[in-house]
Amino acid sequence: MSAATQPQEGESLVARTLRTGFPWLRFPDELEREFVAEYRQSRRRLVRIGVCIALATIGGLALLDRMLIGVNAHGVPDVIRFGVHLPLVVIAIVLTSRRLYRWYWPFVHSFAPLYGLATVVLAVNAEGALTTFIYARLVIAIFFFYFMLGLSFRAALRTNVVTLAGFVIAAVFGKVSPQFAVYLSFLLLCANFYAGVGCYALEHANRVSFLDRRLLHEVATHDGLTGLLNRAAFESEIHRIWQQAIRDRDVVTVVMIDIDHFKAYNDRYGHQAGDRCLRDVAHAIRRAAGSRPRDCVARYGGEEMVAILPGADRRGGEQAARAILAEVAALAIPHERSMTRPQVTVSIGVASMQPVRGSSHDLLVRIADRALYLAKEQGRDRHAVLDEDDLGEATGVLAARELRTAG
Repeated sequence: MSAATQPQEGESLVARTLRTGFPWLRFPDELEREFVAEYRQSRRRLVRIGVCIALATIGGLALLDRMLIGVNAHGVPDVIRFGVHLPLVVIAIVLTSRRLYRWYWPFVHSFAPLYGLATVVLAVNAEGALTTFIYARLVIAIFFFYFMLGLSFRAALRTNVVTLAGFVIAAVFGKVSPQFAVYLSFLLLCANFYAGVGCYALEHANRVSFLDRRLLHEVATHDGLTGLLNRAAFESEIHRIWQQAIRDRDVVTVVMIDIDHFKAYNDRYGHQAGDRCLRDVAHAIRRAAGSRPRDCVARYGGEEMVAILPGADRRGGEQAARAILAEVAALAIPHERSMTRPQVTVSIGVASMQPVRGSSHDLLVRIADRALYLAKEQGRDRHAVLDEDDLGEATGVLAARELRTAG
């Protein structure tokens, strides 16, 4: 791996991909899946228009064959027109409807090569004055595959390679005169080159635009120092998760984490070291509590962070807390002024709840926050767990201790 392609500290996958490029029009798997899903959904109407244009083109050319050239309405050419081309395009139009659109993509990857080979058969079976005109449709098909079906550059290129190979095989078996086969093969190669360059450039621009949008979204929703979600994004995410849990009758767990004696760490080592400490602890938390697809971790404020674990119960929250404690301990960041240990530690509060209609996630966050303070009161470098039933008792205990301290 060259220095230019090595990940930089705190750099997201999106930023790294945008910086290093993607010359083969392929993102890392996670980004690739997201791009393909977004691209296909955003192109539904344009794909539908493109396939409708193909239908009109097939009908128009068949009509012109009859009116201007006087082609006999029998034989292989009409079998191809009305037995292959037309049904394939009609099916494709039906599949571009909103309800059936997910079936369009597996269909079009089979439909396109079949359409191309059928066009080759149509061309090599043409007779008389029609021959030159039919061969011109191979050039139209090339542009159709690159620009009208919504295919990626790779898929369109494969389709056109299959089509060109079909023509070469037909020429080898004597279906086309050698001179005409050489001439038309060169013409088809040129058309593929011109259209392919345009298709490549268009997809490259679409991918750059996708990365730019994702990067802007990351800047707006992520904390610049730690790379975690920021407070505003956390509020939006927990609201979405809460509503989903109500619909699914699922459990939500919140884990609040605070770095112990962080002000003393900053005073002793300086703010730059404090920033590095925050980043390292944030990455440790994300490794321990953000591994599942639906989990999310955010910087709640200052040295306080929070993890949302959809579908995790009290036991799952405790497991995450223990994993966070272990990951932070493994960092072994020295902390001479800590009154807990000679290294950086964290205190953790865990709360779980099954949301019901009319309830708010604010209560769950408040319970987790009280559990966090309970963990601090119990000596720090540990976790505490509270349920809704425990909130009143824990609040009373903490309030009494605060009064004694103030006295």
